[in-house]
Amino acid sequence: MKVNPSSCLCPVLLCLCFLERGYEASHHGQAKIISRSHNATHSHNQTKDGETEVHHRPKRGWIWNQFFVLEEHIGPDAQYVGKLHSNSDKGDGSVRYILSGEGAGSIFIINEVTGDIHATKSLDREKKSHYVLHAQAINLNTNKPLEPESEFIIKVQDINDNAPKFPNGPFVTTVPEMAEVGTSVFQVTATDADDPTYGNSARVVYSVLHGQPYFSVDPKTGIIRTALADMDREAREHYSVMIQAKDMAGQVGGLSGSTTVNITLTDINDNPPKFPQKNYQVFVPESAQVGKPVGKIKANDEDIGINAEIKYSILNLEGAGMFSISTDKDTREGVITLRKPLNYEKKKQYSLHISAENTHLDPRFSYLGSFKDDATLKITVGDVDEPPVFSMDYYIMEVYENARVGTEVGAVTARDPDSKNSPVRYFIEQREDKEVYFDIESISGVIRTIQLLDREDTPWHNITVMATEEDNPSLQSLVPVTVQVLDVNDNPPMINTEDEIIICESTRAGQVIQTIAAVDKDDFANGKGFSFSFPGGVPANPNFTIKDNEDSTASIIARRRRFHRLTQELYELPLVVWDDGEPVLSSTSTLTLRVCSCQRGTRLKICQGEAFLSSAGLSTGALIAILLCVLILLAIVILFITLRRSKKEPLIISEEDIRENVVTYDDEGGGEEDTEAFDIIALRNPAAAEELKFRRDVRPECIRPWSSRRAARTRLSPSSLDIDEEMDIGEFIKERVAEADQDTSVPPYDSLQTYAYEGQGSPVGSISSLGSAGAHSDLNYNSLDDWGPKFEKIAELYGEEVETASESTEKAESEKQT
Repeated sequence: MKVNPSSCLCPVLLCLCFLERGYEASHHGQAKIISRSHNATHSHNQTKDGETEVHHRPKRGWIWNQFFVLEEHIGPDAQYVGKLHSNSDKGDGSVRYILSGEGAGSIFIINEVTGDIHATKSLDREKKSHYVLHAQAINLNTNKPLEPESEFIIKVQDINDNAPKFPNGPFVTTVPEMAEVGTSVFQVTATDADDPTYGNSARVVYSVLHGQPYFSVDPKTGIIRTALADMDREAREHYSVMIQAKDMAGQVGGLSGSTTVNITLTDINDNPPKFPQKNYQVFVPESAQVGKPVGKIKANDEDIGINAEIKYSILNLEGAGMFSISTDKDTREGVITLRKPLNYEKKKQYSLHISAENTHLDPRFSYLGSFKDDATLKITVGDVDEPPVFSMDYYIMEVYENARVGTEVGAVTARDPDSKNSPVRYFIEQREDKEVYFDIESISGVIRTIQLLDREDTPWHNITVMATEEDNPSLQSLVPVTVQVLDVNDNPPMINTEDEIIICESTRAGQVIQTIAAVDKDDFANGKGFSFSFPGGVPANPNFTIKDNEDSTASIIARRRRFHRLTQELYELPLVVWDDGEPVLSSTSTLTLRVCSCQRGTRLKICQGEAFLSSAGLSTGALIAILLCVLILLAIVILFITLRRSKKEPLIISEEDIRENVVTYDDEGGGEEDTEAFDIIALRNPAAAEELKFRRDVRPECIRPWSSRRAARTRLSPSSLDIDEEMDIGEFIKERVAEADQDTSVPPYDSLQTYAYEGQGSPVGSISSLGSAGAHSDLNYNSLDDWGPKFEKIAELYGEEVETASESTEKAESEKQT
């Protein structure tokens, strides 16, 4: 059976402690007694003879001190802790010991007679390191405490029962490859739950269980360091190091714990790129497209990341002129691209000197030499059957318009670039949406016309010629051909006859009416100059003449002084225009001249009707809007009349509806017949009104017996009205009023009829021109021209009459002389 040394030493230590405490307690008790005796002197009894009597209390005191108990006690019996004893206890069983506080009665029990304390349970210092309790001694006879209640502590004494632990393990860290010996890598720290102030239970030391000889650890600090020089990542990248922590300062019997530290070597650029071989070959057909990759080459680098980045270069000028090389970032390959077209017939092989070099260098390893390598790449050009090649990239040809069908326009030439020199055949690419004007001879490449060409219709023709090899028609080449149609003088000049020429009535002889110009569809070389004249064989025009301005324009000039729109409004003037092309062409056009009464004081030749609309500011839209409004009003009136005629019921429904009718006439003429302008009978019964209404264009057949003869005459039309001039107008009015009062056929409405009489004759006389004589006056009306624009029309009218009269007089005199 293994015996713990500490368990053997504890009883001896306890005995020594009790002896020491007993000695201290005796002196302490004496102090208490002395202290209490000193206090007792204040309460003394004085005898008769003057002496003081001192009462001495018995000596009392506790015999105990701080207690200890071992943790994790394992045994069948309760663990003895210590003994409470008072110096007042004589051992006769009259003292009772009471224990209270933390764990009293459950963890700690006391013998009330002897004062012995025992621990009934196994304690864990890591959970609770001490307990505070209270002790009291009571006299069983008096049931009074012998001493005041005192406090004491029971400490749980630590034993090494907790092993060191690494809370956050395992760990991961890195260190650069090729690091020097002793380079710090990582630090580990273990924790121990035992008491660090008691013994070596919490004193930890570190050691390497697995990972030597590459790494070491400091036994006190736990710092891991490199222990081997020149550790190469390319040889080994990952290491797993096991670290142990042991308490009791590493002595035998101590507890231990371990953890794992995973260490990875990081890369540095310590390896140059290398080509696996020095010579490479690649086959490239001559039909390879420019700008496309034609091959790849790769140098290996044992490093990773940016330390393995490689830049490729072509060293020789011939190879760099035909090819370029770039680096693929993903695969780190050198991609070779064609810069210029290959031609097997000219050069069949190329040799490229290629170098590969690291882009990120580490100066620590410059002693190893330059971090680059080179190799040779031979490119063999393969022969490919190529399509024909035209002698020019594009062709421009010319041909005159109206050239006969079959005229040669030009020729194209193509050849087979291959060594076999296959014959070439030519075709014109046809398009369904374009008309065909040309054809090509398949062997010679000569282009000819198959239709007449018109420059004025299409001055340029764009066609595409295709060349194929006779042996391999699938190989085709295309070239654009542009044909320009040259101009010939085949279009006569023309004068625009659509616009009318305006002649003002006030035009004077020799005045330019308008300047005209001609247009020619031909090119300016065949129509740059025009000449104008009247048609040959036509007699001279008495009204107009033409003047050639010799600048491809002509002026129309009036030959007479005035034109009259009422006499003749339109004139037609035929003109001939020639060009100066080869051959000379001409055309005859007829111009229309309109006579208008132009506005004076303005340079614009606008007829008065148009000027009125223009000055009024009425646009075409405004006129249309006005016309629409008028039409709408007319439609409303027609609809109203139609509804009135279709309505049959009387307008006045109730016979008791009595209203007054006041008719007022402010017009000057008309006489009594105007009183019938509003017939009141229509308000009562429109049908009856139609029957009783008299026609005003005939005389009635009978006259009512109640009306007088004179009154009957007043009911006739104004043309037949005969009133005695000598009759007083007042008497006439009275008769009309009496006639109206006696008429029983009218409705019982009041009718007020007002008559106004101006009288007969006038001392001033009539200003009407109806009765004026028709003879012409001998007055001179030429002065009306000076009266201004308001009298312009009168001046023209009277001026025409004077001229007409003078012409008639001259004609009569000439006839008389004849």
